[in-house]
Order: sequence, then structure tokens, then C-alpha cells
Amino acid sequence: MEFHIDVTGLSPDMVAIEAAIHAVDPAALVDIDTARRTARVSAWLDAAQLLALINQAGCPVAQDRVTRIPSICCGGCSG
Repeated sequence: MEFHIDVTGLSPDMVAIEAAIHAVDPAALVDIDTARRTARVSAWLDAAQLLALINQAGCPVAQDRVTRIPSICCGGCSG
């Protein structure tokens, strides 16, 4: 699933966040769009799991800052 997390006004430690997420899903993709102040995560996690991991990594994020992005998977790679 893909998520966008609004990090406006926060100073997220993306290394710590990525490490926490990779501990659960080593294939996850994590990055930050600095212009939009949005962290992007693609992982096999639900929103609650993702939020818990981000908070455990030291970035206090409220649930209303997490947006699940609809799947754009075409199924073509069978993945």
C-alpha cells in the first residue's frame, strides 16, 4: 500500500523511520518530497502499523496526517 504522510512543521528523521519500516518490511520504499513536506511510503503495512512505526521512530504524527493512496498496480508483473 502507498501512503503519504504530511510532515509539515515536523523534523522527521527519515533514516530512523526507514529503519523502523524496513525492520517489518525489508522491501518497503520510503522517501520524502521536501517541496511538499510529504513522506511517501510504499509497504505491506496498514495505516495503523505505519503510524505506530513512525511514532516509534521519534516522529510524532497524528492519524489525520496519513493518507492512503489508491493502488495503481496493474498486476502486470504478478507482484
